[in-house]
Amino acid sequence: MTITRDSLMTLEAYSRFRKTEKGSIVAHRRLRSVRLGEHLNLQFEDERTIRHQIQEMLRIEKIFEDEGIQAEIDAYAPLVPDGRNWKATLLIEYPDPNERRRELARLIGVEDRLFVEIEGQARVYAIADEDLDRENDEKTSAVHFVRFELSTAMREAVKAGAAVKLGCDHTHYPAHLQIAPETMASLAGDLAQVAM
Repeated sequence: MTITRDSLMTLEAYSRFRKTEKGSIVAHRRLRSVRLGEHLNLQFEDERTIRHQIQEMLRIEKIFEDEGIQAEIDAYAPLVPDGRNWKATLLIEYPDPNERRRELARLIGVEDRLFVEIEGQARVYAIADEDLDRENDEKTSAVHFVRFELSTAMREAVKAGAAVKLGCDHTHYPAHLQIAPETMASLAGDLAQVAM
């Protein structure tokens, strides 16, 4: 379902919805989050997570005029996967500010070294930050937006139940893990709309 102005709730309706549905929204986001090592957290987005993000921004900023609502849709809608890819928000998490500053300097380029590896298929590296550059010569950002483009064979393998690894081969952050089956079931649903 496409996110449009007419498909969003009013601020009042969303406030009521939020009170009763917050637990299910948090559970859905948790299901689609994959921790890679101690400090990288990939939150795989879908129509539901992005719709919630837009509604939250409208609520926090108290936006109710059409152009403001459309600006939020335009900012976040590109993060919804299109059936041929997975899209995720990468959070680099270091609670201590001094450690975070030091590690963000060491991890320049980490977003480009993320990959998914579907059983029996070639490794696919992330395409990062298409909206704007999020690093400079001194450090990377703590937040990145990444996309993994999957071939037809890869999508078919995922839907057939192939194991999928998520990894990073950055010099200062080598890590990989197999994505949990319940998370894979949710991610496989992102690929269901494409005719094979």
